[in-house]
Amino acid sequence: MNANEIRKLIEGLKGKKIDMYRKDFLLTWEKSRDELDATFIVADALRAMRDANISPKIWDSGIAVSNFRDNSTRTRFSYSSACDLLGLYVQDLDEGKSQIAHGETVRETANMISFLSEAIGIRDDMYLGEGDKYQREVGKALDEGVAAGVLPDRPTVVNLQSDIDHPTQSMADFLHLSHYFGGLDKLKGKKIAMTWAYSPSYGKPLSVPQGIIGLASRLGMDITLAHPEGYDLIPEVVELSKRQAKESGGSFKHVNSMDEAFKDADIVYPKSWAPFNVMQQRVPLLHANDQAGLKDLEKKCLENNAKFKDWECTEAKMKLTKGGKALYMHCLPADITDVSCKAGEVAASVFDRYRDDTYREASYKPYIIAAMILLGKSKDPAATLSRLLDRGSIRTAL
Repeated sequence: MNANEIRKLIEGLKGKKIDMYRKDFLLTWEKSRDELDATFIVADALRAMRDANISPKIWDSGIAVSNFRDNSTRTRFSYSSACDLLGLYVQDLDEGKSQIAHGETVRETANMISFLSEAIGIRDDMYLGEGDKYQREVGKALDEGVAAGVLPDRPTVVNLQSDIDHPTQSMADFLHLSHYFGGLDKLKGKKIAMTWAYSPSYGKPLSVPQGIIGLASRLGMDITLAHPEGYDLIPEVVELSKRQAKESGGSFKHVNSMDEAFKDADIVYPKSWAPFNVMQQRVPLLHANDQAGLKDLEKKCLENNAKFKDWECTEAKMKLTKGGKALYMHCLPADITDVSCKAGEVAASVFDRYRDDTYREASYKPYIIAAMILLGKSKDPAATLSRLLDRGSIRTAL
């Protein structure tokens, strides 16, 4: 894509009602459809600029704070890549090595790390009922810091996964789908099967499946959510997705059969998660550091998981999909049967066939994160991107 083609892409921002300046990106369903579209457009524009060897750096100095309260590979590197793409230096906030370990308040920490910061990325997905709450507490502290004149500007908080939603993942997933099917408009009427799948581990967050149904329901898709009885998601998110599906002209079906979900599906997303009630039980045990209690809960959950080993994305199940050729998706890492575990979410032959597709899916995340930051920091994102093109700085001389 050359500069003129990128300009045409940027033109797509004009006329959209975007109110994201100095705002955080926490849940996709808090954003308007125009704002979601704008995020996709900016992500595509930034990717096109990099591919055209045009530097998309909008800062020549500044910090992006990285606060991962849970382990991560793809999202951690995607956040660092996104920030570097825009010209920011990434500083990890290691809570074990900071005054947070000595009782420093969220309000104080948020202000102390933000004097020269442009973005704060937070992953907090382990404690049901607390991750999203923590991210909002950070945002409130930043608002107070700006209002008091303590902070010169408002860093944008980006949700790198909470207990409720994983917007950088779901937005990357759907940008991948947009390119795969030829546009966001082509997703309307497509059937997506968001299904639970067996895993030999427990305690996986609910935010990925919730993020998928929360966003698919905005795009007029036909959603089938499938899981064994007892493996419920947060009820409010499911009900929200049902309402959104109706409003967008899509549909929402909730079943307890993986085969039924796969039947005639255009897209399948088999992914393990812990039951809603289990995640509720884990929170007080984690807070109390009750290792015996956690081990007992894990034992019971794994025993229950083992009852559903047939919830695996196999070649036989893939044959149930539309033409037997549905697109397989996963946020990675997948539990691959006879590869990463004895029995898992997906058969090795299925995963191998779609391996490159899952890598492409993941490749959109740095650009989605960069778009979220840019939209949170720019009053006029179209003008910002146009100036980058006018500047025409070469990213590399190689």
